Amino acid sequence: MNTQQNENLKSLLSQSLRERQDSYTIQLLFEQFPTTLELLDATEQQLTEIKGIGMSKARQVTAMLKLAKALTVPNHEQYIIRSPNDAHTLLSSELSHLTKEHFVCLFLNTKSHLLSKEVISIGSLNAAIVHPREVFRAAIKRCSASLICAHNHPSGDSTPSPEDIALTKRLVSVGEIIGIDVLDHLIIGAGNFVSLKEQGLM
Repeated sequence: MNTQQNENLKSLLSQSLRERQDSYTIQLLFEQFPTTLELLDATEQQLTEIKGIGMSKARQVTAMLKLAKALTVPNHEQYIIRSPNDAHTLLSSELSHLTKEHFVCLFLNTKSHLLSKEVISIGSLNAAIVHPREVFRAAIKRCSASLICAHNHPSGDSTPSPEDIALTKRLVSVGEIIGIDVLDHLIIGAGNFVSLKEQGLM
């Protein structure tokens, strides 16, 4: 999340929890939910797993987050993914300069409108470890008809690795069983990207 969003949410959370913005509980929240969308989508059950947040506080926080989401998250329904370029345009500014691999999914409805963008996994310098169950658990939660996967290569080279290709084929296979189409997997480098769909690698 950007600095301004970070500070705004910290302020709202500190008021809801009656905690200082630099308190241990607030710090744990932002460690548990490192991106804006992850925090805004936090459930009561997830919140109660954080030390210092009981069910009563969790309900207060989810109510506040629901309001914050309505005010700050853009209307994804207006964004349609028609091509790999559309997906790259949406993701490139966020992913192309990161120093660790981030595996992101775009969840779409039957008309290819964007329902949600979610960071599924954050890996090391050269590896984003993700399991199909994490991808499809999020897809089912969003009632997605299809999805597009993407991750960055911090090296700047968007050439797919053998592991990237193997993971993509595995995701496609699982998607066929579940009934959620995996439309593409983008590898995003520094000012460039590769669509595994266009390359015939999925």
